[in-house]
Amino acid sequence: MASWNDAVIEQFRANDGVLWGHWEGKTTLLLHTPGRKTGKVTVHPLVAAPHGDAYVICGTAGGAPEDPQWVANLEALDRPVTIELGSKTLEARHRVVRPDRDEDWAELYRIWREYWPDAADYETKTDRKFPVAVITP
Repeated sequence: MASWNDAVIEQFRANDGVLWGHWEGKTTLLLHTPGRKTGKVTVHPLVAAPHGDAYVICGTAGGAPEDPQWVANLEALDRPVTIELGSKTLEARHRVVRPDRDEDWAELYRIWREYWPDAADYETKTDRKFPVAVITP
């Protein structure tokens, strides 16, 4: 997965955030998260559904049985996160929204699911409900 992400990140940075192929026409951001145990920063390319002045991203891991690590890393982070959006690197507020504790999860997940058509396929691969995060530059 790292080499695939590396290729997406390289394309993103070389083209001011514009991607082609499967992600063409969709807003994508690069999320920088420090590991909650290691502190090592990793970069994650994520489809970001616009929502007012914010973006909704989703922890699907392609339908894997467990949340991607960036979700727990965001939950542990008590300061703004760094994102790349287009050609800009920005600080952003973040809030992880989970189906078992947050009233607005269904609405935010719906926004992301309608924006990214692969969501329906991811849902068939697991029984878990995917957490979402609201990212506000």
